[in-house]
Amino acid sequence: MPDPKPVDGPIPVHVRTIPGGAQLDLTALTRLVVGDVLDALLEGDDTTLWDLLHEVAAPSTGAADRLDREELEQQLVERASSRVPVYGPQVRRLAASLLKAARQHIPARRDAA
Repeated sequence: MPDPKPVDGPIPVHVRTIPGGAQLDLTALTRLVVGDVLDALLEGDDTTLWDLLHEVAAPSTGAADRLDREELEQQLVERASSRVPVYGPQVRRLAASLLKAARQHIPARRDAA
């Protein structure tokens, strides 16, 4: 179960301790990214990305299709959100949650045989 969220907004971050470290739940960021991608694809004035999506979905040639897919991916990545703002006390809470996870998983030293 995730720990209480150390970052409660504008994009909540949940931290969960896992073997070897921590897992960050960024569901709100995922929603934001998906929304950005949909906005980019459904933009009424410019159908470039929509057209490119259809070219990728209905491939005709091998090498060109891979390039189209890479181009589409790159353009969508450029338009999608990728940063999570963390403010004031949230920074300390996030750091404390990550430090707690790190402390729980410091490997024990083994003496050489």
